[in-house]
Amino acid sequence: MKTNITIINTQCANLSSVKFAFERLGYSAEITNDLNKIKSADKLILPGVGTAKAAMLNLQRLGLVEIIQNLTQPVLGICLGMQLLLESGLENGKSCGLGLIPGVCRRIPDQAGLPVPHMGWNDLEVQQSSALTAGLEGQSVYFVHSYYTDVPEEYLDVTADYGRPIPAMIHRGSVFGCQFHPEKSGAVGLGILEKFKEYVYENTARY
Repeated sequence: MKTNITIINTQCANLSSVKFAFERLGYSAEITNDLNKIKSADKLILPGVGTAKAAMLNLQRLGLVEIIQNLTQPVLGICLGMQLLLESGLENGKSCGLGLIPGVCRRIPDQAGLPVPHMGWNDLEVQQSSALTAGLEGQSVYFVHSYYTDVPEEYLDVTADYGRPIPAMIHRGSVFGCQFHPEKSGAVGLGILEKFKEYVYENTARY
């Protein structure tokens, strides 16, 4: 099986830490915005830290939006990268996302005793199984975010309790998202990256 793992260079923070996480697993990963390398990659990571609007502008400027929208390879969006998978977001006004998973990215509501951003370790609750969810029930992972992905239940795999169920993992076909940072979540997070690396997409149709 090939191990060609490509990290899409969104020109946001957090790229190197994702690359190092795969290297700790013994796999090579390349950070790039080269269109041909992205098109030919076996598996793609879409990471990001910052605002969705800025990240989408970066992707548009680099000519990557349409490329990502038409990929058939498995894609894993991490943190902001997961939010970009949706149709739209409401951070600093409404902005378009990549439209790979139906839904809207909304700000976490203010609640007494629960500051925003949601930052720290939270336990996971598996809502439905996917290729990445085995063994995650009750495991703790690290979050840093102010917005959440409001998606239909059929795409919601895992939640975390932060005064309300916060989507932690979503997927549609071969497109997966982690709201938390697997690269900062110890052995549990590395296990998710390992599962993604091993994931074999048997049906090339996303829909």
